[in-house]
Amino acid sequence: MRGAVAGGHALTAQAGAQVLEAGGNAVDAAVAAALVSWVAESPLTGPGGGGFMLVHRARDKSTRVFDFFVAIPGLGDEAPPGGMHVVEVDFSGGSTQRFHIGAASCAIPGAALGLETAHKVFGRLPWRDLFQPAVKLARGGVQLNDGQAYLHRILDLILRHTPEARAIYEDGGGRLFVGDTLVQNDLAATLELLALNGAQELYTGELGQKIVEHIRAGGGSFTQRDLSEYRVIRRRPVRASFCGEEFYSNPPPSRGGVLIAYGLPLLEELGVGAPGTAEAIDALARVMREQLRAPAGRGLLRALELGGAVVNRGTTHISVIDARGNAVALTASTGAGSGIVIPGTGIHMNNMVGEFDIARKPRPGKRLSSGMSPSVVLRGGTPHLVVGSAGSLRLRGAVLQIVVNVVGHGLPVEDAIDRPRVHLDEVDVLHCEGGHDQAELDRLEQMGWNVARWRNRNLFFGGAAAVTLDNGELAAAGDPRRGGAGVVVG
Repeated sequence: MRGAVAGGHALTAQAGAQVLEAGGNAVDAAVAAALVSWVAESPLTGPGGGGFMLVHRARDKSTRVFDFFVAIPGLGDEAPPGGMHVVEVDFSGGSTQRFHIGAASCAIPGAALGLETAHKVFGRLPWRDLFQPAVKLARGGVQLNDGQAYLHRILDLILRHTPEARAIYEDGGGRLFVGDTLVQNDLAATLELLALNGAQELYTGELGQKIVEHIRAGGGSFTQRDLSEYRVIRRRPVRASFCGEEFYSNPPPSRGGVLIAYGLPLLEELGVGAPGTAEAIDALARVMREQLRAPAGRGLLRALELGGAVVNRGTTHISVIDARGNAVALTASTGAGSGIVIPGTGIHMNNMVGEFDIARKPRPGKRLSSGMSPSVVLRGGTPHLVVGSAGSLRLRGAVLQIVVNVVGHGLPVEDAIDRPRVHLDEVDVLHCEGGHDQAELDRLEQMGWNVARWRNRNLFFGGAAAVTLDNGELAAAGDPRRGGAGVVVG
C-alpha cells in the first residue's frame, strides 16, 4: 500500500490520495489535500486562515510542528481599528451564538506560507503540480453535499455579508443548497498565482497589497509590515505516554495538545473501562474535569470568558500516512469567517481577532493561541494513529476519545470515530451524544453526573479525520458528523 489519507470532505481526501498514487510523500499529499479543502470546504478554511502541521519523519524518527496560525495585525499602525459587525448564528433550532465579523475582525493569515514552508523542507513533488486539483475544482465548481450545505445555512449571514462574498456564495438572491454548484473563479486565479510565484505573493506581492488595502478601507488594522514580517514557527511537540505508546501533539502557546497530553496518563491510571459503559464514561468525565482545572484548562476558560476560542465549526483536519511511514496531521481554520472577501481574489478572510475582547487584545504581531490538536501516536517509533478534529472546546475531547478508542480499546479507526462521544462543559454538565446506551447513562446519573442526553450524533462533538497503521495494514476514516472521508491507496 502507498498510504492513506482522511479529511473533512471526500474531494479533500481524494486529492491527497492522488498525490500518494503519483509517488508523493505525506507532506505532498497533505498540501494538495489542504489546497482542495480551500475550495471544497471554503466556509471553514482557505488562504485567509491559519493552522498547524505536525510532521513525523520515518527516516530519523523526528516529529515537528509547523505553526502557521494567525497573528494580531497593526504593526507600525497607531490608528485604532474600526468597529466589528455582530451576527447571531443559529446552529440547531434556537441554539445561537454571537460572532464578530468584518474587516476589524481579521487576523494576519498564515495558511499559504505554512504549506509552502513545510513543502520546501519535506516535499518531493513540484509545488506547482500540487495545485492542479484545487484549480480545476475551483473553476469547474463543487456540488454542495449535506455537510457543506448545513454550513452554508448556519453561516449564511457571514457568507453573504458583503457584495464580494455574495458574488461567491449567492445564487439568484438566496443562499446555496444541497446539490447546488459553488464556482470560485477568482480563487482559481489566486491558486494559479500562488502555484507560479509562491506564497510570498500573498505577503510581499500584489495579493498582499490588495489584502492590506481592502482590510484598511473596511476599518481593519492590516499593514504591509504585518504581512512581510509574518513567519512560520517550528516547534517541538508536546509528548505523553499512553498504554505503551507515545502521543505527540501541538505544543504551547496552543493549549489543546497540552490538555490531551495531560489527560491521557490520568485516564490510564483510572482505567479506560469497556467502551460505552458507565465506568468508561465516568473515567473520561473525571479526566475532562481535571483538564478544566489544570493551568492550561483555566487559560482556555479565560479565553472563553473574553469571547475567545469559541468557534464551533470553523476548522478542518487532514491526516496522512505514506508508504515509508511518514505521517502528517494538519489542522486549519478561518474561524467562522469574517464575511470579508478580498476583491478579485476569492480569499475569504478569517475573523480570529473577533474572538477576543478588543480591550484585552494581544499586541500586534503576537501569535494567537488555539485549541487545535493535530496529533500522532507512535508504537515502537512507527505511526499507529494520525488524528485531529474540528470542534473548538470539544476538539480536544474528540481527539482524546479517538486515541482511547484506537489505542486503549483496540477499535478500528472507522469505529473509533463513529462511536458516540461525551463532553464535560465548564459548568459540569456531561453532554452525551446520541447513540449511547440509555441504561449506562442512567447509571452515570446514579453516580452523580448531571447528564445532558443528545438524541442524535452532532457536529457539536467534533469533526475528526484519522488514519491508522496496524500490523502493516492501513485504514482511514472521516467523521460522518461532517461528511468526512478516508481513502487507502493500494
